[in-house]
Amino acid sequence: MANKTFDYINEKIREGKAVVVTADEIVDLVEEKGVKQAAKEVDVVTTATFSPMCSSGAFLNFGHSEPPIRMTKIWLNDVPAYGGLAAVDTYIGATELSETKGMTYGGAHVIEDLIRGKKIKLHATSYGTDCYSKTEITTYITKEDINQAYLFNPRNAYQNYNAATNSSDCTLYTYMGTLLPNYGNITYCTSGQLSPLLNDPYFRTIGIGTRIFLAGAQGYIAWEGTQHSPNHVTIDHDKMHHYGGTLAVIGDLKKMDAQFIRAATFDRYGTTLYVGLGIPIPVLDEDMIRYLAVRDEDIYTQIVDYGLSTRSKPVLANVNYKQLRSGTVELMGKQIPTAPLTSLKKSREIALHLKDLIAKGKFLLQQPVQQLPGQREFRPLREEEVKG
Repeated sequence: MANKTFDYINEKIREGKAVVVTADEIVDLVEEKGVKQAAKEVDVVTTATFSPMCSSGAFLNFGHSEPPIRMTKIWLNDVPAYGGLAAVDTYIGATELSETKGMTYGGAHVIEDLIRGKKIKLHATSYGTDCYSKTEITTYITKEDINQAYLFNPRNAYQNYNAATNSSDCTLYTYMGTLLPNYGNITYCTSGQLSPLLNDPYFRTIGIGTRIFLAGAQGYIAWEGTQHSPNHVTIDHDKMHHYGGTLAVIGDLKKMDAQFIRAATFDRYGTTLYVGLGIPIPVLDEDMIRYLAVRDEDIYTQIVDYGLSTRSKPVLANVNYKQLRSGTVELMGKQIPTAPLTSLKKSREIALHLKDLIAKGKFLLQQPVQQLPGQREFRPLREEEVKG
C-alpha cells in the first residue's frame, strides 16, 4: 500500500479500527513479522517516559481582588513565584525552594498540591499604584478558584542523557542522584526503547503542535526545548548514539492527574518534578518502523565522571541500556551497580494508557505545524570580565 498519512490514521482512530501498540510491543512484532508486514499492520506506536524534569513549571492567573493589587512579589506555600508579569499572573518553577522548609518542599510540590486540589496559601506584596491600590494580600487558592492554570515546561523529554558515576573520594549529591565515591554506583535517566525522541530520532513526526499525553491530560509541543541540540555519533560501526533533542511542552494543569506527575527532592541537591509524558508516533512508512523497533541493546549512552567539577566531564565508556538495566556494568575493571532515575514501570503504564485512549478514539494525532530543528549548536556561557 502507499505510505500512510496523519489524516488516514486519524480516520481509522475515529472508526475504532486503528492498530495501536506500544514501543515495547513493536520490537517483538517486527522480530516476528518483519518490517514490511509490521508497517502494513500497525498504525500508531505509543512512547513514554516518567522522569525528573527540572525545567518545568506552571503559569497561573489568580483573578483580581477588591481593591485590586499589582502583585510584584509572590509566594505560594512560602515558595517564591515570579512577579514580573501582569498584575495577577505568575510563573512558579519546579526547583524553587520554600523559604521556610528548604529542600523538603519546593515549586514542584506546589504544582502537585494544586493538581491534587489542595488549598495553597497565596501571599503577595506590591508597591501600590493609582490603578492597583492594594499593597498586600494573603489568602488561599485552589485550582478551581483561579482562572488559567497551565503547565509550561521549557525543557522536557531529553532524547538521551549521560549516565553518571563518581571517581572522587567523596559522596556527591547531584541532579543525577547520590553518586557514591570511588565509582560506587552509576545512575542513568532515560526510558530506553520507550523514550519518545529515541523512537523518532530525526523528528519526522514530532514537532511544534504535536498532541501529547502530559501528566494525565492532552497537551502539546509548544517549541523546541531549551538546550535543544540534536546530535548523533556512530558506535561500534552500526549503532547510533542519538542525544541532545528536547521539547518545550504545554498542557491544562486543571485536567492533570497526580498519578502521572510527582514532586521529588534529591538529597542535598533540591527539588524536581517527575513528569509523565507520552507521544504517539504514526507509522507512516517502513522507515518509521525501523526507528520504532529500536531495542535497548541498540541505544547507547556515555558514562560520565561527575567527580570533576567542570562543565566538560570525562567520558569513561559507551554502554547500551540493556547493559544498564542488567543492574551492573563493568567499569575500571570491576562490576559497578546501576540504578535508573526514570521509572520504567510508570513509563510502561503511560504507554499502555495512551494506547488505550487512542484505541477507544479518545486521542487523535496532530500533525506538526512546523518541524523541530535537526541541527542546533549548543553554546556554553561566555564569561567576560565586568569592569566597574
